[in-house]
Amino acid sequence: PNGAASRVGAQHSQNYGPWYAAVPGLIVIAPYDAADAKGLLKAAIRSTDPVVFLENELLYGRSFDVPKVDDYVLPIGKARVMREGNDVTILAYGTMVWVALAGAEHAGVDAEVIDLRSLVPLDIEAIEASVKKTGRCVIVHEAPKTSGFGGELSALVQERCFYSLEAPIARVTGWDTPYPHAFEWEYFPGPQRVADALKSVMTGGR
Repeated sequence: PNGAASRVGAQHSQNYGPWYAAVPGLIVIAPYDAADAKGLLKAAIRSTDPVVFLENELLYGRSFDVPKVDDYVLPIGKARVMREGNDVTILAYGTMVWVALAGAEHAGVDAEVIDLRSLVPLDIEAIEASVKKTGRCVIVHEAPKTSGFGGELSALVQERCFYSLEAPIARVTGWDTPYPHAFEWEYFPGPQRVADALKSVMTGGR
């Protein structure tokens, strides 16, 4: 179990993705929906490498469609385009995929939303292709900004897509403080904060 949940206390609400991603040799998976959880968990069990499988607690109890396939297995390290767009790329994982989708709709921006699915290995090819197409990038994650995985993503995008970027990369993250309550959006990244970041990068980051 990973990330904020309903009234479980700050000590249970941390996002551990960046911690495990910093350990050489670990595979780190962070699915968004039930289909990915099923397909990637099977892949994790069959992997010969050590895997950390991060289930986001806010997704417990939600309903998702799951393919009715007997042996449904997904490849580890392949991102998924959740929403196609041409103006800005949003990178997210776990429950932040929903927040990214809602923020894009709220902002009315032609945003492409990419669900990373795994932090290690990272589908850098999919990220690079999307950012070079859109020219802008917003990174959304639940963990605090300081030492969060968004810093790594931002550096990779800057290194690989510098000449394609038309605005500074924006990060929408949790604050550098424990969550008092998971559903208080002033602490938890919400659709409005994503929408604000999208509008900012669309005007060159001003």
